[in-house]
Order: sequence, then C-alpha cells, then structure tokens
Amino acid sequence: MKLTSFIAALLLGCISLTALAGDSPIGLWRTVDDKSGREKSLVRIAEVNGELRGTIEKLFREPDEDPNPNCEKCPGEKKNKPVIGMTILTGLKKDNNQWTGGEILDPQNGKIYRCKMWLEDKGRELHVRGFIGVALLGRTQIWIREN
Repeated sequence: MKLTSFIAALLLGCISLTALAGDSPIGLWRTVDDKSGREKSLVRIAEVNGELRGTIEKLFREPDEDPNPNCEKCPGEKKNKPVIGMTILTGLKKDNNQWTGGEILDPQNGKIYRCKMWLEDKGRELHVRGFIGVALLGRTQIWIREN
C-alpha cells in the first residue's frame, strides 16, 4: 500500500512538473533563424531576481565558421567577449500570457531590441519578438523547446 501511494505521488509530481514546463519559458530552447530557417543556438532561459534571462549555451556553426566567436559588434562590456555564455535576453516579466518589458541582443549585428515573448503549441514553441519602438516594427523567431 505504501509503495502504491509513493508511486502515485511520484507520478502526480511528474505530471505537475510537465504542466509547469508548458506554462513557463524557463528551460533550454533551440533558436531558429526566421529568415534562413537554420538552427542557430541553444539558449537557456532562467528566472533571476524575478525576471527572465536567456544565455547562449551552444552555437550551431558551419565547418568554415569559428566555433567559439567573440561578439565583435556588441556594445559596452560585451564587446569582443565570447558569444557562448553571453546573456542575450534580459528584463522580461510575466504579463498575462506573455513576457514583456525586456531586451534581446543580436550578437550577429550587436544591436539591442525591445523584446516580448509568448508560448504556443502547449509550451513547445516560444515566439520571441524583437522590435524597435512598437511591436509592429519587428521580427518574430520561433524557438523550439529542448527535452
């Protein structure tokens, strides 16, 4: 009887964690370039001091590309620092079914954009919109949740 109760509690805990994963962007995401359709990186999103931050963990590079490039065009303290390990997503806070008020850095061109994001497809897709001024003037990438 105790074993049955333990297994039931364990299954309930796993189900709860799965449900939470679908409601939160916290975790590991495979980024996909919206123009080329090419996989670009793995970004880990975590909550730090009540806001979401995303850090690049891995880059998917072509054989002729530097496997561990520095961000030559990044502003400020990120200039010429390694892209792997760089925090590119900051300041996002929950706002109904979206996370808003943040910024995203594009290490390829060194530009910082305002950012918002939301989950789709039962939490398997993260729609990340970078924009200047208003959200209508921007681009959306769809990132895929890694298991």
